[in-house]
Amino acid sequence: MQKITPCLWFNFNADEALAFYETVFPDFKILSKSHYGEWGGPNAGKLLTAEFELFGSRFQALNAGPQFPFTEAISLSIRCKGQEEVDNYWNKLTADGGQESMCGWLKDKFGLSWQVVPEELTKLMSDPNKERATRAAQAMMKQKKIVIREIQDAVDAVPA
Repeated sequence: MQKITPCLWFNFNADEALAFYETVFPDFKILSKSHYGEWGGPNAGKLLTAEFELFGSRFQALNAGPQFPFTEAISLSIRCKGQEEVDNYWNKLTADGGQESMCGWLKDKFGLSWQVVPEELTKLMSDPNKERATRAAQAMMKQKKIVIREIQDAVDAVPA
């Protein structure tokens, strides 16, 4: 059992967010839901919390209002294999009001920050040749969505 479960506070749009994430991630599963009771006043009967699983990790969605919006201080990082997977998640998560940022970061239409990171980037930036690793980092810093080929080309400009 997972001991720590991140809780994501939504502005009364958790139902919409869960439905959206179900279309983005093929392994998305809702594990449980709870609803506001009579004590919830105008929210009675609406979704209060949902526990869901994504890539084997559990998360909780709290449907609680605008008091605590998402910030970049917390992001979810998706480790991708290859450009096609990067493109898939990037395109889906930035659709319908999502926002591109820099260096593989984006915000989805709910304001939740994501990092879409290809495994190849980690390898290139960890090259034992410091000049090659620096070139990888410099190329990445110029990108919004990570384009592996461009970073590989920058690294290859330096002999191994």
